[in-house]
Amino acid sequence: MPGNGITGTGMKIRSIVRLIRVPQWIKNCFVLVPLIFSQHVFEMGYTRSALLAVLSFCFISSAVYVLNDIVDRDSDKMHPVKKNRPLASGALQLGDGVFVLVLLIAAAAGIAAFMPVRFMVAMGIFFLLNVFYSFYAKHVVLLDIFCIAGGFMLRVFAGAFAIGVLTSSWLILTTMFISLFLGVMKRRSELVLLGEGHKSSRKVLEKYTVAFTDQMANVTAAAVIICYALYTTAQRTIEIFHTDRLVYTTPFVVFGIFRYMYLVYKYDQGENTTEIMMHDFPMIATVLLYLVSVLVILYNIVQI
Repeated sequence: MPGNGITGTGMKIRSIVRLIRVPQWIKNCFVLVPLIFSQHVFEMGYTRSALLAVLSFCFISSAVYVLNDIVDRDSDKMHPVKKNRPLASGALQLGDGVFVLVLLIAAAAGIAAFMPVRFMVAMGIFFLLNVFYSFYAKHVVLLDIFCIAGGFMLRVFAGAFAIGVLTSSWLILTTMFISLFLGVMKRRSELVLLGEGHKSSRKVLEKYTVAFTDQMANVTAAAVIICYALYTTAQRTIEIFHTDRLVYTTPFVVFGIFRYMYLVYKYDQGENTTEIMMHDFPMIATVLLYLVSVLVILYNIVQI
């Protein structure tokens, strides 16, 4: 019997790990964007503050996921994939979810207490925005996608506040459009998975069509590429970094966007962004090459 208890505890821990969605923490890398482009990566004080900011956002974003699963636990039972989530499947009880939610908020707040006030405010707005999303915005066409984009933009702002630097308006716009792009592609994948015209547990999907999401995807994809290209060639960017070579990183951004679209249109993989980012080798290679090229150019690691 003791063995059964240990096994039960292990299963519960695994369910909690699934509940907080650790793989989704990769999205909080957006918090590091200001650090990278501020040329302070190799300065311990800046990097430590940025990593604490990321950890804080990992906890608060997991709290958002738990809250969303608590709110949606009944409707998730009717979804072909989400029915396997811990709360929807019954692997965890409602009380377990509430306990984990409180613990995550406390952990995020505990770390944020040692950060600048503006960071705390940005993180607080991020959480409130997601509460608004969970209870209302996700049921409103377009507003649902813009709330997702707002969350990514707040990550970038929070990262800047954490280390006390300014962020380029072009980078903010690029972040907005790339998050809108990912949100649109996610909606498209959900439509394809359920079948267009299918009565979904998520009512907002009934207000989208594949054709409409395709049009939005084309617009947002183009906007990402244009905004990033303009950022790399802006006079202010060249003056700050003392180089015009950042433009050479643009092909990686273009390839990444096209690769993502290919995977969604060809294999319907857009419902889970993290899965693509962690399991598609060309995408992984593109991201790594992009990061290496940015570091080499901005930090003058190799004399060119």
